[in-house]
Amino acid sequence: MRECGVDKITALTVLLLLAGCAEVVVEESDSMPSRRIAAAQVREPTPRPDPILAAGNTSPYVVHNKKYEVLASAQGYRERGKASWYGLKFHGRATANGEIYDAYTATAAHRTLPIPCYVRVTNLENGFSMVVRVNDRGPFHPERIIDLSYGAAVKLGFVDQGTALVEVVALSVEGVVDRRGEPRTSRGATTFRYLQVGSFRDGGAARNLRQQLHEQLQAPVVVAQLQLGGKTWHRVRVGPIGDQQRLIGLQQRLEQMGYENARMMP
Repeated sequence: MRECGVDKITALTVLLLLAGCAEVVVEESDSMPSRRIAAAQVREPTPRPDPILAAGNTSPYVVHNKKYEVLASAQGYRERGKASWYGLKFHGRATANGEIYDAYTATAAHRTLPIPCYVRVTNLENGFSMVVRVNDRGPFHPERIIDLSYGAAVKLGFVDQGTALVEVVALSVEGVVDRRGEPRTSRGATTFRYLQVGSFRDGGAARNLRQQLHEQLQAPVVVAQLQLGGKTWHRVRVGPIGDQQRLIGLQQRLEQMGYENARMMP
C-alpha cells in the first residue's frame, strides 16, 4: 500500500480557508486512478505570469492546530524534503484557489507558497525533474514538503513507491501581478487572459517590444519563456486582463498598430 496524501485539503476545507482563518481536521483515504498513464503522456506546464489572487491565499490559516503563513513571494524559495502524491479521491474537486483538480496533469499542493506559482521538482533518488504548477494547499504531514498530482508523480518516477526525496525550487516568472489585497468586484471568478503579440528567440528583441507596447498601450505587457525542442522562445503578451471588452479593445488597437496576428490566450 502506498503512502498517499491523506492530509490533503478536501473541498469543504477549501471553502473554510477561503472564508478566513479556520480550524479543520480532515482525514480521507486516497486511491490510484483506474486509468494508468505513462510518463510521456504528462504534459509539463509552461510558466506564465498568472495573477496571484486572494482565492487560496488566506493567511494565516490553521490546520491540525498548526498555523501557516503564506509567503509574500515565491522568489528564492528552495527546499529539500519528502514529496507525496494524491489522486482519484480529489479528482474533479476544487483546489484551494477554485480551480478543478485533474489528477492527470502536472500540479501540486504546498503549504506556504503563494498560489498559483511554478516550481521545478527534482526527484533526488532518480534524477528526474519537471515543472509543476502549484494551485492547492497541503500536504499537512510534518515529514512532507509538497504533494504532487498523480500525473506529476508518474513523470517523476515514484508513483508506485508513494513518496520520494525531492528538491523544490520556485521559478521566477516576469510580469506576475499580486492582486491579493484588491477588493473583489463580483461574486464570480474572474478569468484573466492575454494577447500574444509575438514570439522571439532573441530575448533582447522581446524585451524591446515589451517596452514599446507598454508605453503605447498603457497596459501590462509581459515576456514569458517557453522551452520547445531544446530551444528557448520569448513570448510577448499583453495582460493579464480580466475585462473582456478591454481585451477586445486592446486587440483592435494592436491591429491598428500593425500587429494583426495578436491573438487571445488563456
